[in-house]
Amino acid sequence: MNNCPIVELTKQLIVCPSISPNDAGCQEILMSRLQRIGFTIEPMNIGDTKNFWAWHGHGKSLAFAGHTDVVASGNLKDWIYPPFELTTRNGMLFGRGVADMKGAIAAMIIAAERFLKIYPRHQGRLAFLITSDEEGSGENGTTKVVETLIARHETLDYCLIGEPTSAQRVGDVIKNGRRGSISANLHVQGFQGHIAYPDLAENPIHHAISVLHELLLTQWDTGNQFFPPTCMQISNIQAGTGSDNIIPGDCFVKLNFRFSTQLTEILIQRRVQECLDRYDFRYNIIWQMTRKPFLTLKGNLIDVVVKTVEHYIKRTPKILTTGGTSDGYFFKKMGAQVIELGLVNATIHQSNECVRGSDLHVLSKMYQSIMEQLIV
Repeated sequence: MNNCPIVELTKQLIVCPSISPNDAGCQEILMSRLQRIGFTIEPMNIGDTKNFWAWHGHGKSLAFAGHTDVVASGNLKDWIYPPFELTTRNGMLFGRGVADMKGAIAAMIIAAERFLKIYPRHQGRLAFLITSDEEGSGENGTTKVVETLIARHETLDYCLIGEPTSAQRVGDVIKNGRRGSISANLHVQGFQGHIAYPDLAENPIHHAISVLHELLLTQWDTGNQFFPPTCMQISNIQAGTGSDNIIPGDCFVKLNFRFSTQLTEILIQRRVQECLDRYDFRYNIIWQMTRKPFLTLKGNLIDVVVKTVEHYIKRTPKILTTGGTSDGYFFKKMGAQVIELGLVNATIHQSNECVRGSDLHVLSKMYQSIMEQLIV
């Protein structure tokens, strides 16, 4: 397995400690491989984020998209093997990013090399958009590249993102959409005082409890056949000095909404604002939009991906929108049908992240078959 081209390329990417948004040399490796097989390469580096757009051929466009950045390894004592070395044991490959998503990127590149060897004069356009900031803020990543492409009137017909969508075996789950995500930093203001004299103080925690209780009981929507109902979660609450005899002067609460296509971020903000204004306390709220929801209902891409998965694993994939956000929304803005298909996600962001080596081979074959069905 160690001499396999996909594993070798995955190894080259894993040894680059590309903790978001640091690319650590990954994209130089990828651009070099693509340039050797005739791709036109356009680096689009913005701030501390590295991006590139690459294409081969003209006509109907199929783009493969992904990210070279990874999350931090965490406590090294929790790792059986060094996180930034690719270790092979009993058919499993271990390393930070092997599942999310350097293994899938390697599978894409090798698939493109095989594809162009067979079809050097294919009819459509094969493209890659790779960023080094998907795990972080993403501020200077895919969204900025897509803005640039749209400004010069670029369009996409199909986009396949290599996020780790699979549950137990490669291809058993694909994603045709994702929920949106919007966060809020809520500061509730009170008046600090001695805890034995509450009449001389104003407790912001008590104010926050009341409004949070109402928000948690709110039914934001009922979802639809593709998305679960919109969900609000409280991710952080901070107040006080740690002393048991002081009423704090302010309380900080961090909220997150994962929302479906039934809602917009504007409606969420409006309903939260209306709820807050029903209470008699001072507050400040700052919103941060992360991703909007997207959905690919039907089309040639989803038909081809389902057919391809059925061929290789003899099972019809589940088509879901579960999990976190992705860059899919940005590609929808270019007019593309968007599908996500990648490796098993059971260990992503965990210590001892790993995938089956055989899954890399199957995934690369799937990617090549999708190229052959869409742009030959």
